[in-house]
Amino acid sequence: MNIKDFSASLKAKQKELDTLMRRELPIKVGRMAKDHYQDNFRKGGFVNGGLQRWPQTKRQNSGSKSAAGYGPLLSRRNHLFSSVKYTPGDYCVRVANDVEYAPLHNWGGETHPTVTPRMRKFAWAMYYKAVGKRKKGKTRQGELPPEGGMWKGLALTRKKKLKVKIPQRQFIGESTELNKQIRQTVEAEIRNILK
Repeated sequence: MNIKDFSASLKAKQKELDTLMRRELPIKVGRMAKDHYQDNFRKGGFVNGGLQRWPQTKRQNSGSKSAAGYGPLLSRRNHLFSSVKYTPGDYCVRVANDVEYAPLHNWGGETHPTVTPRMRKFAWAMYYKAVGKRKKGKTRQGELPPEGGMWKGLALTRKKKLKVKIPQRQFIGESTELNKQIRQTVEAEIRNILK
């Protein structure tokens, strides 16, 4: 092989590597990250140097039928789960969750929702559902399930704003396992080109 052939071959490989780094890898890495972060929801914790389980929710601890089958941060709609997305760019990828309450769950914190008439109406509806009644009426205090007491308390509260503490349930962020998987994929793709 003469120098001109070697130089042409080297330029072709360089172009392939550039295309890989600029276009292909951001898509592959973004997909891997999205899958990894969504898998955190399925496992009920954040995987970084092993699984770090999320604290149980009050909904799960209440033993209510509405919590059956759903782990922390999961629901029938799975809005937070399905909102993990990635946006590939030249030589980079952005993985994010743009849901308004995602940072509160990911890092934990405190929120102060306003108690509205609509919220009170919903609380009364959930109270009647919890106690198994369709119409208003008196219930004996001994019959009141814990979930019913919570909904009744919300419906009758005089507060204008509530103070709600959310513990940290990290689902997106730096992960040793994800970084290792990305590194292995990048190295394999580069080796493929340099063969």
